[in-house]
Amino acid sequence: MSENQDKKFLETIITAIVGKPEAVSVERTVDERGVLLTLKIDPSDMGFVIGRRGQTAQAIRTLLKVVGARNNSRVNLKIYDPNGGVRPERTERTERRDESPIDTSAIDDLKI
Repeated sequence: MSENQDKKFLETIITAIVGKPEAVSVERTVDERGVLLTLKIDPSDMGFVIGRRGQTAQAIRTLLKVVGARNNSRVNLKIYDPNGGVRPERTERTERRDESPIDTSAIDDLKI
């Protein structure tokens, strides 16, 4: 087996599930702890790769461990997040909320 088989395997899986496969890149580094694959994708595809509650990412990591075991190496996956794990604000919702304040004139005179 070639040493870059884990990288090719990851690229094949990811390009099949993302909307912008041309933006997929994988960087492979080797150190004393094993192989680290750093995945970079278009931010709009992050949800497809992570999956609901991280299930897709966990499944990909499990498959990479199997590939690594066949090569007698430990393979880890790091998914590069340009936002640092912070969800971007939904500007359209925020803008709508800021544009029209709530009109409370109908209940201002109520005696409760």
